[in-house]
Amino acid sequence: MVIGISRGAFWFRLVRVRMSDKIKLAPSILSADFSRLGEQVAEATRAGADYLHVDVMDRQFVPRINIGDGVVKAIRPHTTLPLDVHLMVNSPERQIESFAQAGADIITVHVEACLHLHRVVTQIKGLNLRAGVALNPATSLDTIREILPLVDLVLVMTVNPGFGGQTFIPQMVDKIARLRQLLDEGGLEAELEVDGGINAELAPKVVHAGARVLVAGAAVFNNKESISRTIERIREGLP
Repeated sequence: MVIGISRGAFWFRLVRVRMSDKIKLAPSILSADFSRLGEQVAEATRAGADYLHVDVMDRQFVPRINIGDGVVKAIRPHTTLPLDVHLMVNSPERQIESFAQAGADIITVHVEACLHLHRVVTQIKGLNLRAGVALNPATSLDTIREILPLVDLVLVMTVNPGFGGQTFIPQMVDKIARLRQLLDEGGLEAELEVDGGINAELAPKVVHAGARVLVAGAAVFNNKESISRTIERIREGLP
């Protein structure tokens, strides 16, 4: 029995909970065929992806170097989806404005790469973008407690950043669950995103632990099945 809440208000609350709990899929273009990047981005959009995840590496924070803001600008016309740009770079504040101008909607920086994290988050939000903070596998949740009320997304790396196609680190399931509890107990709206080794088999496990945005690279972009089928396969096992 619900006391003091009208039927309409109660229904609104139920709808709001269901919408906020929607599991989103963010295919990572790191695993896409760059010779057909626009085509594959458009196909992922048609197949029902929620975000497109763009990994940016500088060969300093991580071993590899890959794409820049020019790629973000190039794919922007091929999709209406939010572009979820993950800066695996040192001193990300130097690149934020250029990625914003290129068409990013979300910019996520690593707590390990920011000397003044609050300033960087404020910089992102000052450009009317959503701000995310990422944590490497060995980085404690304590490092982001003070910034959590300000961010829109927290990314838990479930592999060590820098390479696609890595194997999921099992211990990260507990970390996801602890972060979920931290967000829920604080009444915080930040999305909990996971990135690294996510596939159709692991997706239900991380969702059960509390993840709400799943980054998937090789599980979506591969030569075995169409992008629409790989996305469908991941969604089949989700709540």
